[in-house]
Amino acid sequence: MISIALISIFLNSIGNIRTASGTFHDGDLLLNQKGLRLISEENIKESRVPLDSKEVDFDFSLEDLETIKVIGKGSGGVVQLVRHKWAGSLFALKVIQMNIQEDIRKQIVQELKINQASQCSHVVVCYHSFYHNGAISLVLEYMNRGSLADVIRQVKTILEPYLAVVCKQVLQGLVYLHHERHVIHRDIKPSNLLVNQKGEVKITDFGVSAMLASSMGQRDTFVGTYNYMSPERISGRAYDYSSDIWSLGLVVLECAIGHFPYMQSEDHQGWPSFYELLEAIVHSPPPSAPADQFSPEFCSFVSACIQKDPQGRLSSLDLLSHPFIKKFEDKDIDLGILVGNLEPPVNYPR
Repeated sequence: MISIALISIFLNSIGNIRTASGTFHDGDLLLNQKGLRLISEENIKESRVPLDSKEVDFDFSLEDLETIKVIGKGSGGVVQLVRHKWAGSLFALKVIQMNIQEDIRKQIVQELKINQASQCSHVVVCYHSFYHNGAISLVLEYMNRGSLADVIRQVKTILEPYLAVVCKQVLQGLVYLHHERHVIHRDIKPSNLLVNQKGEVKITDFGVSAMLASSMGQRDTFVGTYNYMSPERISGRAYDYSSDIWSLGLVVLECAIGHFPYMQSEDHQGWPSFYELLEAIVHSPPPSAPADQFSPEFCSFVSACIQKDPQGRLSSLDLLSHPFIKKFEDKDIDLGILVGNLEPPVNYPR
């Protein structure tokens, strides 16, 4: 049976919450309508972030942005494509109307700090964060081909050479989060792996949006998060970085076969109910890549990720050296060719 802890988490996520003040203040961080501010013992250090090879100081504000169009609406909030009025640069502005539950405030602040400090080319840049009138606004790097969910919606399946390129970039992002930032992403799924027309793949939403959505009592987002969740997390057991590896394995297999691995078919008629899905993840044998359709290297890679026992999964660092990744490293595979001609996404990941 699915654990009582899981049911408790699910019920608590749809409960009532309290309204917070107009400013986050946690340790050395302030977050309000003026943006993100880091404080030292002696003075206030204002955040500076790169913008098209220039530096923009702290008076970069929401008023400096003009909306071009809404590119996403969902349970996680609204995402707008915006342009900086004087620099001309494009951003994705994610605005989340919310009340903040006190017991998750420190987690959110920690994620915002990581977002602001990210130095990895495979993690989406968060240029600024704002909190004002009950809303958090994230000024994010705009990835103009959407997510892997958008890609597979158009191309149906992704061939192994391109998948190897995708996997390598995602793994480089995970190595950064796991080994340098010591962060578990917790929500690896196709819509959180973004792509631009150059073929760059970057991780987004490591923790912030999932926590915000669950704190707001948004059941759809909460349920959706469980599709790619590891068995140990669903069972309420302790989990670590390897839970992200399970999720990555499901994503990679989905990209290869064209549908979510726990579905019986592509027509959605074989989609299990919420609780059937959780029972299958916890108690059934894990899905695998069909050996008659894919190379031994790919099947081995998927198997190295989708292991019921967390100890049986390879780490992000070890997976970078897996034969499936190495097989295509000297082939000069250009992912930009695959995604460059795709239609821009109708709905930005949310």
